[in-house]
Amino acid sequence: MSHNNVYLLNKNEVIDRVFAHIDNGTTDLGTSQWHEPVDNYTNESRYEKEIALLRQRPVVFCPSAAIPDAGSFISRTAAGTPLLVVRDNDLKVRAFINACRHRGMKVASGQGCKRTFSCPYHGWTYNLDGSLRGVPGEEAFPDLEKETAGLKELFAIERGGLVYVQQEGTPRLETLDTALNFFEPSQPLIHQSDTLDEANWKLLTETLLEGYHIKSLHRESFYPFGLDNVNVVESFGQNSRVVYPFKRIEKLRAVSPDDREIEGFATLVYHLFPNVSVSVLSKHTSVTVIEPLSPSRTQMFSYYIKHSAKNGVEISVEEAMRDVDFVNQSGQEEDRAAARDIQETVTTSANSHLTFGYYEKAIVSFHQQLQSEFGVA
Repeated sequence: MSHNNVYLLNKNEVIDRVFAHIDNGTTDLGTSQWHEPVDNYTNESRYEKEIALLRQRPVVFCPSAAIPDAGSFISRTAAGTPLLVVRDNDLKVRAFINACRHRGMKVASGQGCKRTFSCPYHGWTYNLDGSLRGVPGEEAFPDLEKETAGLKELFAIERGGLVYVQQEGTPRLETLDTALNFFEPSQPLIHQSDTLDEANWKLLTETLLEGYHIKSLHRESFYPFGLDNVNVVESFGQNSRVVYPFKRIEKLRAVSPDDREIEGFATLVYHLFPNVSVSVLSKHTSVTVIEPLSPSRTQMFSYYIKHSAKNGVEISVEEAMRDVDFVNQSGQEEDRAAARDIQETVTTSANSHLTFGYYEKAIVSFHQQLQSEFGVA
């Protein structure tokens, strides 16, 4: 992947900083603490503000590899809106509100590949570009203007192998100035999954953004392989990158900087503000969209993409899937359980706020960005 004009440490700078932390017993630190009111994890009006934010800026919907061909589509709800995202016959990505212009029935469900979309209620049919193709008994609608009765189109754009959709307002293209090139067109989607949790979406996001909890929460899963509270944390625009080194990174001390690779020796987690994470592992990269359903309910959609060949050696799907399984077995379930547990306590009088310290730098940045978006001093 490439960083375009975004400044992030290169692989050797990251590796050297990790070694410095190991040698000195340190980690990257923030400069301020943050106190987040517990009401912000339960309050309906705050939730509505967050949904409005997700609708009014380009947000990652899926990786480009999830809709590779003409007619490939995904339909799901995002920020409370049923969406249909499809690649048209010219291979352009388009996004629509998934609602027939007759009586509002969804015209697609799930995902797949189609030449047209036909409403299951009365059979109104739409082309891949959203235009209205056919109406059974069209003579019964003398006032129908077919050229303006296509599916309601939304702003959609591809950047760096990701599909972004903005549902409302003038496209905030400036938020894409820091978009990174994560994927090459040849990289295939090998797996996808979704999970449902009784927890606020921010609690689930927070579990991804600090290594302070590795030894305590992941003692039997990730900690045998990973370093505890040793991280490299950077910000780019409203986004963050957190590097989680494996213990085997020590092997790179004996390798020439020209020959060192960080893949396989650390997990790189990119938080794409507000609600998407991209995790780069040894043989695959995952894209997870953290979709709020209510103040206390979240659905996460994860897409897994195989890495390209390294030094002419192709990575098999089986190897990449073992990489996927390792992640799922090395702490992901524990993170989700922690978020669910916290959701139960934020409704009590135990705490007026949650506290984030210097070790939780990326989480502090996340909440600072939310506060800035909402215009709170």
